[in-house]
Amino acid sequence: MELRLQIAGVVVSAVFALALPGVKDGYAAEANWEVEWSRTVKAAEQEGEVSIYKISGDAEWQAFEKKFPKIKVKLISGNAAQVLQRIMGERRAEKYLADVVRLGGGTSTTLYKAKALDPIAAAFILPEVKDESKWFEGKHQYNDAENKYTLAYAAFPLRLVGYNTKAVDPKGLTTFLDFLDPKWKGKITIKDPREPGGGSPLLFLYHSPSLGPEYIKRFLLSGTVTLIRDEYQQTNWLASGQYPLAITAKADEVDTAKSQGLPVEVLDAHALRKDGVGLEAGGTMISMVNKAPHPNAAKVLINWFLSREGQMAIQKEQPNEPGRNSLREDIPKDNLPTWALRQKGVKYVRLWGPEVWDRTPIQKLISEVVK
Repeated sequence: MELRLQIAGVVVSAVFALALPGVKDGYAAEANWEVEWSRTVKAAEQEGEVSIYKISGDAEWQAFEKKFPKIKVKLISGNAAQVLQRIMGERRAEKYLADVVRLGGGTSTTLYKAKALDPIAAAFILPEVKDESKWFEGKHQYNDAENKYTLAYAAFPLRLVGYNTKAVDPKGLTTFLDFLDPKWKGKITIKDPREPGGGSPLLFLYHSPSLGPEYIKRFLLSGTVTLIRDEYQQTNWLASGQYPLAITAKADEVDTAKSQGLPVEVLDAHALRKDGVGLEAGGTMISMVNKAPHPNAAKVLINWFLSREGQMAIQKEQPNEPGRNSLREDIPKDNLPTWALRQKGVKYVRLWGPEVWDRTPIQKLISEVVK
């Protein structure tokens, strides 16, 4: 009797467990994603191609083709303006040729407002891609107002300050407020905010909780800073010592000058952490275009791209794109330069999202301050 009761108890327990809310659904979901993934890959291989409209490098796409040899990757490359113009021109002609886009935040915002995108999360199949806990701040980082169309997948601490090593002691720079010191009067350059491009410094200063519009007003009206148009010239002046400090959007140009033996350096972004640290995701946004000609191939690519394997592929060091630090936190970061690493306990100012891409308040401020 005791044995029979034990057996019955086990059976009853098992039946009871299956009847618990969510348990049955959990077993079904686990089985269903594998079925859905297998079906989607098969359909993608029948489509045989996926079209990616993009800026930046190509190494990860080669890794994708190696993983899925039956899906050919077709790349349409250009700068952001060229890619945007091509997509919108094709759509006006009712030609829907793009499957996936990899662009920057501003261009992605334009496509979002043009209703040219599908919700990217609807394409997620792999559990590791759906699991937001593995990403920066424990969530997927979206660029659009609805948090579902354009995903930022990589970001690095923004290095904004270049200095002449013969004229500036970097230990004396701990906050952007230091640049208001009269000793720097006439010795700092920043790109004219009315000129196109180079917007990252101004965006950070504006959105930093400890700086903001009032700091920008003080800085631009202090007589300390000289506005420039050409960032190449800015680096030359930095190297010559004519202007030994530069608030720059082109840290890579300063790096190049340093490699040529010139007395210049870029201040580590975390040296000014009192004001927060800008986190830049320029050029690292992925979206799924609606009316895609190869919808299954697009899903396979997006799932692979956002997986650990895919993100390790995009994070590999590339000559023209150092420091692409994936927002996935569960992958090794050993290959990244030190300056590109995010640090724990730092208040990062995210330079993406709808509030950043609405430039109206900044433009109004600048028009009032800069005559």
